[in-house]
Amino acid sequence: MTKIYPIEKMSEAELQQTATAIEEGAVIAFATDTVYGLGTNAFAEQSISRIYQIKQRPASDALQILVGSVAQAQQITQWNKEADLLAKAFWPGALTLILKPNLAGEPLRRGFAGLGLRVPAHTHLLLTAMSVPLASTSANLHGQPVLTTEQQVVEFLEGKADYILTGGTLSATASSVVDLTGEPVLLREGAVSRARLEETLRKSLKEL
Repeated sequence: MTKIYPIEKMSEAELQQTATAIEEGAVIAFATDTVYGLGTNAFAEQSISRIYQIKQRPASDALQILVGSVAQAQQITQWNKEADLLAKAFWPGALTLILKPNLAGEPLRRGFAGLGLRVPAHTHLLLTAMSVPLASTSANLHGQPVLTTEQQVVEFLEGKADYILTGGTLSATASSVVDLTGEPVLLREGAVSRARLEETLRKSLKEL
């Protein structure tokens, strides 16, 4: 049975219970500051396979890694000066940073060049309570519109996800994505503008 909680009204005990369940492999749908997401323990291979099956997502598409703090991001990545500047300015928020994994984060790479990390505004308290990062993707069928309302996510995922944390109607604006595996490159301009990113870094961002 899927447990459904309004994320903004969860007690500390409910947050900790949910965090523990995710650490043990539970699959969770949750509100973020962009769209509804679907996630699980980033190290739990069987649970990650469930997410790909629920979404009908190609295995060639990477999952994002969500963390609760800069400290958690540093535990799994080769953190650098640019990441520090951008994280301090825009986390929690709609900015994804792609970084090279360190030894601890290497299992999360799964054949990709780097890890795409973010601290989302709605869920960072839950993520802070977790001892592992969350592998995440948008909570919709692959190739279909993203889900931005409680009704949509419950209709699609009740009985499929173990937990649903609702957060009202969300914005469909995507996060901005900056690749920091080398010289900073703006891969996608989303909720955080190029101008704000460049101002923070005090340099022009390259494009692919």
